Amino acid sequence: MTTFLVTDLKQFAYCPRIIYYYHCWPHIRPTTVKMEAGLEAQHDETYRELRRSLKPYKLKRGERRLDVYLESEALGLRGRVDMVIKTDDNTLNQWELIPVDYKLSRQTKESKHFKLQLLAYGLLLAEQEPAPARRGFLYFIPLKRVVEVPFTPRLKAELNQALAAMREIVAGERMPPPTPQRGKCVACEFRRFCNDV
Repeated sequence: MTTFLVTDLKQFAYCPRIIYYYHCWPHIRPTTVKMEAGLEAQHDETYRELRRSLKPYKLKRGERRLDVYLESEALGLRGRVDMVIKTDDNTLNQWELIPVDYKLSRQTKESKHFKLQLLAYGLLLAEQEPAPARRGFLYFIPLKRVVEVPFTPRLKAELNQALAAMREIVAGERMPPPTPQRGKCVACEFRRFCNDV
């Protein structure tokens, strides 16, 4: 079974062809200025996080771990989550693990791809540690805004569908149709390979 990076979920939701290029043409990995800026911003935000309280997350107490590596053979996923908060500051007064993912984006409304990625981190966390992951936070760096994402059954079903479709693309080495939102193609690192778009 193919092991995907958690970030592959974000790419799949953006455009399924990216999964085809990443896994069926693994030696072709162009990068864009936007990708490099995102990595740099996430790195800088990690150090700022150490100086902040947990107030942006509406938490009074908790332990933070930064840049946490996670892997699951059962899920076929691996990746690094920007931060994990372990806290019992909730209505149940029970320990929980909360993944936090930094985003260099100003779009907080239509963030399905970010939510799938965050849920995947939550599932990986819950598999490795005895505390549950029932929610996560997206931290939008330019806006200094935190959005809470509950891990609902519907979101879990969407994650399972996405993983199944990704496995089908790679196993069949079949290029899927492009995203119907062609505006996304303008900033895509693979745009020169999609001659039918």
